[in-house]
Amino acid sequence: MEIYIEIMDYKETLNLPKTDFPMKANLPSKEPEILKIWERDDIYRRIRERFADSPKYILHDGPPYANGHIHIGTALNKILKDIVVKIKTMEGYNALYVPGWDCHGLPIEHNVDKELGSRKSKMSKLEIRRLCREYAERFVKIQRDEFKRLGVFGDWERPYLTMDPSYEAIIIREMGRFFGNGGVYRGLKPVRWCHHCKTALAEAEVEYEDHESPSIYVKFEIIEIPQEIRERGYFKEFPKGVHDSPTPGRRHHYLIIWTTTPWTLPANLAIALHPEVMYSEVKVNMGGGGEEVWVMANPLMKDCMAKFGFKKDEDYDGKASDCKFWKHGCYYNINTHKGRDLEGIIYKHPFIDRFSRVILGEHITTETGTGCVHTAPGHGEEDYEIGLKYGLDIYNPVDESGRFLPEVEHFGGMDVFEANKAIIRRLKDDGYLIKEEKIIHSYPNCWRCKNPIILRATSQWFISMTKNDLRGKALRELRKVEWVPRWGEDRIYGMIEKRPDWCISRQRAWGVPIIAFYCRSCGEVLSSKEITDYVADMVEKYGSDIWFEKESDDILPSGTRCSRCHKTDFDKEDDILDVWFESGVSHAALLERNKDMVWPADMYLEGSDQYRGWFNSSLLISVGTREKAPFKTVLTHGYVVDGHGKKMSKSMGNVIAPQEVIDKYGAELLRLWVSSENYREDIRISGEILSHLTEAYKKIRNTLRFMLGNLYDYNPTINKIGYNDLFEIDRLILHRLQVLIRLIREAYNKYEYHLVFHILNNFCAVDLSPFYLDILKDRLYVMGPKSKERLSAQTTIHEILMAIVRLMAPILSFTAEEVWGYLPEASVSELSVHLSQFPSENEDYIDERLKERWDKIISVRREVLKSLEIARAEKMIGSSIEARVDIYSPNSIRELLKDYRDQLSTIFIVSETVLNDGDINETSRNVFKSNEIEGLNILISHADGRKCERCWMYSETVGTDSSHPTVCNRCVSVLSQLKVSA
Repeated sequence: MEIYIEIMDYKETLNLPKTDFPMKANLPSKEPEILKIWERDDIYRRIRERFADSPKYILHDGPPYANGHIHIGTALNKILKDIVVKIKTMEGYNALYVPGWDCHGLPIEHNVDKELGSRKSKMSKLEIRRLCREYAERFVKIQRDEFKRLGVFGDWERPYLTMDPSYEAIIIREMGRFFGNGGVYRGLKPVRWCHHCKTALAEAEVEYEDHESPSIYVKFEIIEIPQEIRERGYFKEFPKGVHDSPTPGRRHHYLIIWTTTPWTLPANLAIALHPEVMYSEVKVNMGGGGEEVWVMANPLMKDCMAKFGFKKDEDYDGKASDCKFWKHGCYYNINTHKGRDLEGIIYKHPFIDRFSRVILGEHITTETGTGCVHTAPGHGEEDYEIGLKYGLDIYNPVDESGRFLPEVEHFGGMDVFEANKAIIRRLKDDGYLIKEEKIIHSYPNCWRCKNPIILRATSQWFISMTKNDLRGKALRELRKVEWVPRWGEDRIYGMIEKRPDWCISRQRAWGVPIIAFYCRSCGEVLSSKEITDYVADMVEKYGSDIWFEKESDDILPSGTRCSRCHKTDFDKEDDILDVWFESGVSHAALLERNKDMVWPADMYLEGSDQYRGWFNSSLLISVGTREKAPFKTVLTHGYVVDGHGKKMSKSMGNVIAPQEVIDKYGAELLRLWVSSENYREDIRISGEILSHLTEAYKKIRNTLRFMLGNLYDYNPTINKIGYNDLFEIDRLILHRLQVLIRLIREAYNKYEYHLVFHILNNFCAVDLSPFYLDILKDRLYVMGPKSKERLSAQTTIHEILMAIVRLMAPILSFTAEEVWGYLPEASVSELSVHLSQFPSENEDYIDERLKERWDKIISVRREVLKSLEIARAEKMIGSSIEARVDIYSPNSIRELLKDYRDQLSTIFIVSETVLNDGDINETSRNVFKSNEIEGLNILISHADGRKCERCWMYSETVGTDSSHPTVCNRCVSVLSQLKVSA
């Protein structure tokens, strides 16, 4: 006879997790909903009100160009800034963030030029400026929406724009300060020149790329040796007389130069030698009875002659009569002199009817070349400086389009780069070319059009680095700034230390004009602080277009006269200001004039390229006008590269656009990516990296969801249990939570955001999910809803959840906000997580003795888990709850475990645990011998009894209660409390 027992569904009596917080994030569609809530509730304004009376912290936004959609590097920058601002806010600061845009200059005008094409030539400067303004306005709106989509908080409705009339007026007034202190001058100097864009460029507007250039060695014939040099006994084989005509059998002497810019040879006006370097007279057998003497630096002689295909005559001992094997292709050193002894030698140009002389310069090196340096003061910074010293002409035979002027012999009208081949051919045909090669080297390119640039002397406006000791003051001030990373200080120090005078004029249409006038009668320049301030007032009312709309008479104060000739007719300056000057005054335009801001800024944060850009210009302008740096801390990040560390480029097909990531993964993954990488180095991104981050995000999200799901019936104001009444393992995890809080806040303070990610991820993936929360499930699910065991667990996970959600908010801003909306009733009073503050480390929860005790228990647990895994693999058991664990251990461990005898099965997640005092039969195949804990042996077997239909644990008490014959006594007790009958 068969007996059928009706089994009730005990699942309904368990406290299984309940939450509407979705397991699948679906961030691409969820994030826009959160953005709408933030906008609806005006969260940024509420944050400002919440912290209005708190100490201020100002991260000053470096303005990006409004010239296109944001790219992955821009996204990185804005997210980093947002993380900083949110951290400071949650630390209790009034951390305002006002975004800005750089709206003038070549980046925008270049794109407008491309859109206009040939139509541009028929348009006036004002029409072009109007189109540039419209273009900038369009992309300010586009970028604003793209930045907001990243979850970046800020005063988006009141940004600062460099094209606003009020900002333009400040640019002019700041320029006027330099006019007032004499720091600005107009001069003829070589500047970086883009002949495609037809404008001067600042160093920050130059990019360096590998470039193939011709490398040539050229002979410049010596035609006169000054008498004082001859009297020293030098150049004995040089023919007597001055400017001797070539004669049969004459031994010609040459200075040997090396250059990678043959196109600059038409502008050669000198050859420079180092005064302390030894230079040799090298006799060369040219074959056919012909001999020449070449002059070059002695340290470079051997390598150069080998490169030229000549061998040293080893048998020569100093006298020509002793030369036994003097033949074609041999050379020997006649004499050696210091460079200073050769100053004043006259030579002639190889293809232009011009005579020049040897000069001396400390800038000469013996690392490459010949030590005899071709000098063209109109085409090089060092050449210019030494040219001034020797009174050389600053000669520039190249026009704004990069073509030789018509009067240049042989090459007039040719593009300079195209002329390289023609010049080399001419040198070769005339017998002056010794060697031609090709080299790949780093060469400057225009940042906009990407074409190679040239150095070209033109009349430009400069800020002097020496006037008023600008360089020295800037170097002293930057030492007072905190640079993150630390090496940034040395980097910018070296740049300022070596920086030439700042060329601030540009030959373009779209920008703020340089306020200067020229007397039509005598050419005298009219520029002063008074004039700039006067014009600035007009610009503040009408915008900078007024400069291009009106004539000089309508702009200048009535009665203005030339200080030299006293005439009243003036022409306006056509050049505009360098955009780096415009953005460099942003500290004056925003921080000093916005009542909610403070000067100097607490932080500037940009990419490492801004050491020579915005950091540099901001520092020089601030020091030049206020004698103080505009920032307290400067933080920089690296470039974004692909997964292999290669630079991103469209041609390589490795560009990842922010919108692509957002559409596929959500902006939260971009934020997580930014925080997970060490931004101080180049930052890698790829599909594989994002995929790994997705898994990490899922782990964090699922951990949060688990905690939310187990708090559905928890009210912290009613159900919270005091710390001393919590279970010991709950106190242990709260101890670990305090460590988490301390480590994360320390990492935030040190700007080490990648550590925050790893610390949080590790806490979820190691401390919580596989340990604490896994152990906790039995108490949470099985025990009575209001039992002490369950309330202790709920109190603890509620505290953990409240800490984690706030700690992660600056990084995972969307997810933190989403979690905030699902917290148990009475958990928070703030409308948004971003209106809350970070948790503080609770000293009362720190218990090192507890930690030490549990470290030992956990080490035993790890060994038990290993043994269970082996037992599963050998199919002795299925899940761990089928197991019985017998532990044989040293006395010290056994005594500790005895205190936790009743908890061990829960800790190990097994049905039964037995502590044994005797020795184990180690020959048993079920014994696991620990390699980590000496003397620890673990025996795994199947648990006795039957499986409880409610808690799934195996117990010999199952069936002992007739009311619930399929459950264990523990569950019977809970069911009794719940008043559940069969």
